[in-house]
Amino acid sequence: MTVTKLAMTAALSAMMISGGIAAVEPTGSFQMSVAQAKGPQSDLRLALNQLLSEHATLAAATTGAALGGRNKEFEAAAAALDMNSQDIAKAIGSVYGDAAGEAFLPLWRKHIGFFVDYTMATAKGSGKGQKKAVNDLVQYASDFGAFLNWATPALPKEAVADLVKMHILSLKDVVDAQANRDQKLAYQKIREASKHMQMIADPLADAIAAQFPEKFPAM
Repeated sequence: MTVTKLAMTAALSAMMISGGIAAVEPTGSFQMSVAQAKGPQSDLRLALNQLLSEHATLAAATTGAALGGRNKEFEAAAAALDMNSQDIAKAIGSVYGDAAGEAFLPLWRKHIGFFVDYTMATAKGSGKGQKKAVNDLVQYASDFGAFLNWATPALPKEAVADLVKMHILSLKDVVDAQANRDQKLAYQKIREASKHMQMIADPLADAIAAQFPEKFPAM
């Protein structure tokens, strides 16, 4: 079965949606390391870190399966990615209201579609297609920065855009390594992409807590 752009977009979207802020729980050794850091603010930070890190990991799993022609694996990864996306949107909605969550989801899915474009262009060896996808992703970073600045004015639009650009470039590096069948480099880049999401999650959590102190009081 051929991986179509529509299927890949749905799959990538699905991989990105896993659970709302209140539903996320720390696990394993990480849970022990934060055992003393309890309360609404730390829960928020942990939830956003988990959701965004999961997004990066699932997106990489999806692109890797797509580039490798492993269609069943791709479909499963893509389904999980879109579930993660919906959970991120629910988390946003739980803070800013349902309307904001509904506006966030298509915007978030949009950058997944651009990564679909980049992955497909890479598979075809189309430099022109890769360049267009990267340009679309860079423009997306500005749009996303504007959205978060609208929702939380304490987050500067340009700073958010720069962080999103770093996210874009980190996942681009993953796709490039996967396409070159350099598995060692690919996994190194996946780790870097996942870790980078903390640079987005932490300031977002701090800004939300400051904006809504009644929802996220300090302990």
